[in-house]
Order: sequence, then C-alpha cells, then structure tokens
Amino acid sequence: MTEDSIPDKRIFKDPVHDYVEYDPWICSFIDTPHFQRLRYVKQLGISYYVFPGASHNRFEHCLGVGHLARMMAQHLQKSQPSLGIKDEHIRCVELAGLCHDLGHGPWSHVWDGHFIPKALPNHPQWTHEKASEMMFDDMVKEYRLKITPEDVENVKALISGKKERCKLGKTMPFLFEIVANDRNGIDVDKFDYIARDCHAVGERRNISMTRLIHSARVIDGQICYDIKNANTVYELFFSRFSLHKDIYNHKTTRAIEYMLVDVLLIAQKHMKFADYIDIPRKYLHLTDDLLNRIDMTESKELAPARKIIHRIQTRDLYRRIDHKIIDWDLKGVYQAHITPESIVHAARTADLPGIEQDLVSELTADHIIVDVSKMHHGRGVDNPVSQVMFYSKRYPNVCQRAEKEDVSLLMPEKFGEILIQVYTKEERFMGLVQAAYRHVFTSVPIPDAQSETATIVATPPGTEAPSTPRPLARTPLGVPSAQPSGSFRRTPSWFATLPPDCQSRSPSTMASRSLKRSREASVELDIDHSPPKRKSLRLAAAGTTK
Repeated sequence: MTEDSIPDKRIFKDPVHDYVEYDPWICSFIDTPHFQRLRYVKQLGISYYVFPGASHNRFEHCLGVGHLARMMAQHLQKSQPSLGIKDEHIRCVELAGLCHDLGHGPWSHVWDGHFIPKALPNHPQWTHEKASEMMFDDMVKEYRLKITPEDVENVKALISGKKERCKLGKTMPFLFEIVANDRNGIDVDKFDYIARDCHAVGERRNISMTRLIHSARVIDGQICYDIKNANTVYELFFSRFSLHKDIYNHKTTRAIEYMLVDVLLIAQKHMKFADYIDIPRKYLHLTDDLLNRIDMTESKELAPARKIIHRIQTRDLYRRIDHKIIDWDLKGVYQAHITPESIVHAARTADLPGIEQDLVSELTADHIIVDVSKMHHGRGVDNPVSQVMFYSKRYPNVCQRAEKEDVSLLMPEKFGEILIQVYTKEERFMGLVQAAYRHVFTSVPIPDAQSETATIVATPPGTEAPSTPRPLARTPLGVPSAQPSGSFRRTPSWFATLPPDCQSRSPSTMASRSLKRSREASVELDIDHSPPKRKSLRLAAAGTTK
C-alpha cells in the first residue's frame, strides 16, 4: 500500500495565468539574489508614471514566461511523442523562460536602449540578453546550483534563440522557437508580456494564448499553428503594435524617459554605475532604486540631476511640441534632416513670423529632442503572419504559409510606420521650436515628391468587357498589392498647432494652476479677518452658551 504524498511544488498566484507552479529544482534558481533582483525592475519602466496600473515587475513576467515555456514543451511532448522530447529538455526550456530577463537593467529598455549607448559609446554592443547570460553564469557558479555544464549552454542558447550554439539545436531546433523565436517572432515571451501589459494598463484584449499553445505542432523541424487560428496570430501581432503606439511610445512616457536619461548621464560622471554592466556582483544592485539613490545625494556636482528629478516629481516635464507619423520608407530621409541642430538653424535664419527674437539667441540644440520611433507589428514593414507556417486538420503533417484570403482582405499594405516626436526641455521655447521644426519638416526633400501630398496611384483597370470575368489570383501575405495605400501629407498636424509666441503648457494645466493661485491670493487678501467658523464649531459654541 502506497502512502499519500504531499506535493512538493511551490504555487504562485498570478493575475494573468492564475496558479503557476514550480518544482524545487526550479525554485532553487528563483531563490537567489540574482532572480529576486527582478522584483525591483519595472516591466514597463517609466510607463508607471503615466499608467498607475503598470506597476508590475520583471519578476512576475519571468515567472509567467517560464510557466508558458513549460506548457508549450509539455504539449509538444504529449501530442507528438515521435519528437523524442524528454523531461530534461522541458526543464531546460522552462529554466530558459524563467531566466531570459535576468540581465535587464533599471527601467528595462530605457537602460539598454537609451542610456548605455550614450554613457558608454565605445563599449561593444551591450544588450540585456548578453547580460542575462552573464548573470545566469554567475548565479550557477555563486550558489553551486545543480545543473550540468551542457545544460547551462543549452539554457543560454535557448535564451538567445540561436540553435547553432549547441548540439541540442541540431536535433531539436523547434525548441529554440519557444522562448525567443528569431524565425517569426511568435514565442511565449511575447505571449506573456502582451497579456500582462494589457492587463496592467487596463487594455482589455481577448487573445487566447492557451489556444495558440494547444494548437502548436512541429512540422519540418519548426513550430506551426492550426490555420483556423490564423486570425488569432494576426491579433497577437496587432496587439504588439497597439501597445507600442498607445503605451510604450506615449508622449509623456517618452518625455520622462528623456529626463531620466539626462539624470543618469549627469550622475554617471561621478557615480560610474554604468561601469558595473560587466561585473555581476555589482550589476546585482542596479535596479530602479538608482533614482532614489541619486536624489539622496547632497554633492554640488549632482545638483542638476536632483533638479531634474524634482521636475519629474512636480510634473514639470519636457514638453512635446509636435509629432507626425511618416511612411516607413522615409525614415532615413527625415531622420537625416530633422535634428536639433537643423531646428536651431531654422530658428535663427528662417523667416518665422510672430517669434520673439530674444528667445532665438538663447535657444541651443541641447534644448531640443527629436525622437524617431519605429512602430510595427513585429517584423518591420512586412506582414508578420506571412512568416508563420500553418497546417490544417485534414493535412496535419503538411505546413505552408497562409495567403491573404485565408486571413483577411482588410489588412494594411504596410505593417510599420515611423513616429516623429519633437520635445523642448524648457516650455518657454515651445512656440519657437514648433515654428522652426515645421519649417524644417516642410523643407525636407522627399524623393520623387512633386507636391505637398505624395500619393501612390493605382494602375487603371483593363478595358475588357464587363461580362468578361477576371481571373482570381491568391495574393501571398506580405506582398504589396497594386492598390493605393493612401497618401502621406507633408503638412504639419493642425491639432498640435501652437501660437508662435507660446511659452506655456497646456490650457487645462494652466487653468488649474491659475485657479490654485487665485485661491491662494484670496486667502492672502483676507488675512486681516478671521476665517469663517465651520458649522460643527458654531454648534459646539452654541451648546456651551446654553
């Protein structure tokens, strides 16, 4: 007779995946300072200053990715025994999902995408993925975790998605598409962060990640999905695009990110914390708490950094004075011509009516930020669904790409666009910078542009008789059609137009501050008279007289 046993797995209550469980071996990696550090690194970085619900950290994201990685590997093991997936393979995939973000720096992508390239321009291309491998190696060594050297290499290769880095990639290449899929971008990392970020910021998107996982099937060494889920795959990529457009590149988020980078660059000259990126034991202490540590200083050298932090805290932010969405193919042209230097040059040399000339002499390139962001569905300008392989129940062992008619005829011709946002660090320059920027913007030479509006004209239809049916052609996904894609207007946005002499913030903010000042002034005017008693005080006084 066998004795009843108590489950030895630890269970985490997750707001996205409900209950997530891990066995003691996996928990030995979780219960280390290296992994616990992720509790103090915000998943969405500065977005928390704009979306109060975005308080989630890399810690819970990694728990979710590890859970989904195990779920995907176990599904493939059970549904396709011929693949030869063993439990030790599943453990490596699970561990890779769990540890894939160990190397994220403070405020996540702000650190490696904006700060490090400026702070250490001569450093070899540093990425948080490389830092994740560094921290994983140090974690295994420091705490003598029970894992073989071969599995250490497998886990690091699975984190990078590079199957050529280890022997396992030759025998089971599909495992390298679970955590970080370089082939088409569909992986459990994306499954978790899209679901988690949408949940945190209040975006209600009903994408069944579990459905996609259970429809996964390995054909010809790659993970494919049931064709009936093609629209769900498209919704996944569209959700990524929407998050970048509405959340990650929010105008206020970007403003605070640039303020944060300025703080870090000032502090780096004296605190040298960027030099810790190659030292695991010091990198261990680089978290979002770094901002508080800078603010706690009292040295004169860091006074400018503390001043910017105070501006963040009092919402005196860098101001976006204009923005424009441009065609993906014109990114290089506009990025080369629209720079802080060209805007300053236009302010000094162009005929800009209504501008205060006293401000022109004070304006420098350091007062201006030109932010150029790529926003796409995950694979640049191409349709990401065109890179995914599908199968059908009738042909479960044959895969091919979906065609446009298999998904939707309403998808765009291009799946990426460029967002230009222009900021000024001092609001007194708002009108001047906008006028100068718009002068530069409308002067950018666009190849083959003959007017303010560059339009792609469709080929005229043929002249055959109406009774003659046209042959039906199936258009592959990702291949631009001959239909017009609309027009790109070179005129600035009317909605963002400011008066040329504008030197203040938004009307709503000014109104609230004006109201506050008026209340303070009214109090000052009545200082010779005692304030009126509250009703409760009058009643109490009346009671005592009785």
